[in-house]
Amino acid sequence: MHVLVIGGTRFVGYFLVWRLLARGDQVTILNRGTLPDPFGTRVERLHGDRSKGDFARLVAGRSFDAAVDFVAYNRRDVDEVVGSLKTRHYVFISTGQVYLVKKSCPRPAREEDYAGSVMARPQDPDEQWEWDYGKGKRDAEDVLRGRTDFRSTRIRIPIVNGERDTSRRLESYLWRLLDGGPVILPDGGDNRIRHVYGRDVARTIVDLLGNAATFGRAYNLANDETPMLRELVSLLADELGARSRVVGVTSKRLLDEEIVASRISPFSSYWQSFLEPAKARSEIGWKPTPLAVQVKSIVASFLSRVPESPPDGYATRSREIELAKRLERVG
Repeated sequence: MHVLVIGGTRFVGYFLVWRLLARGDQVTILNRGTLPDPFGTRVERLHGDRSKGDFARLVAGRSFDAAVDFVAYNRRDVDEVVGSLKTRHYVFISTGQVYLVKKSCPRPAREEDYAGSVMARPQDPDEQWEWDYGKGKRDAEDVLRGRTDFRSTRIRIPIVNGERDTSRRLESYLWRLLDGGPVILPDGGDNRIRHVYGRDVARTIVDLLGNAATFGRAYNLANDETPMLRELVSLLADELGARSRVVGVTSKRLLDEEIVASRISPFSSYWQSFLEPAKARSEIGWKPTPLAVQVKSIVASFLSRVPESPPDGYATRSREIELAKRLERVG
């Protein structure tokens, strides 16, 4: 099978390409080429910027058995794909935020919950990017929904954790646990989370390529487990062999202290979806890796090569520790 992989290959795309190569597939990567990849002569590379109209030019006269698109963010991107890409199966990587931008979003969200009106764009600049991302992905999905002349499958994923995660969200907690100081969790970390493992997403995409039963369908991919955030932090601490000293702070107190909750605790934001994967389980055999196994591998990978500098949100660490100490004295 000749597969076109559109977008970055640093995280989920990296695992996807390796699985395709291990299976014996021919792989062509289309991206801007701004970062090196480790695939050497095993892949073909097409370099260009789709935001500048390069996509149609790069795929002109080409055809692919399947294509996986990680970086289509709006209607224009997918309109161009439909109009210029010749492929037997197009897999669009969407997001759980297509549910979060709705006026009402059930938890967990099922595929049939997609329909409905979209909320107004938030006034808060910190939230506008998240809304734009979810709304853009909805607009892109709407180009594909109901089409029979262009065979596609939509994959909706929540926050993705895993080795090589360039967002470094889970890593934010690892740095805080390792420095020995208290870990502030907004509102005590009582929010339940349901993420997904990057390797599982890559494996499932490879397995469904060319599967006619998935054409025109959308699937949520998510973990089975739904731990509270404080439970996940405890699991991370156990794997690190570190002490988990969690201090719960109300969101209002953090605002008063001018500390942005999502900066110190990335998993404490409204903008993380909570998906129901039952449809994927029954129709495409979705079987996620147990959370404890995921955490073990992610932590081992982190410890084997700790980055030279911490994530951006770690810059306020001294203020977090000082606040936690004041609260502990009062409490």
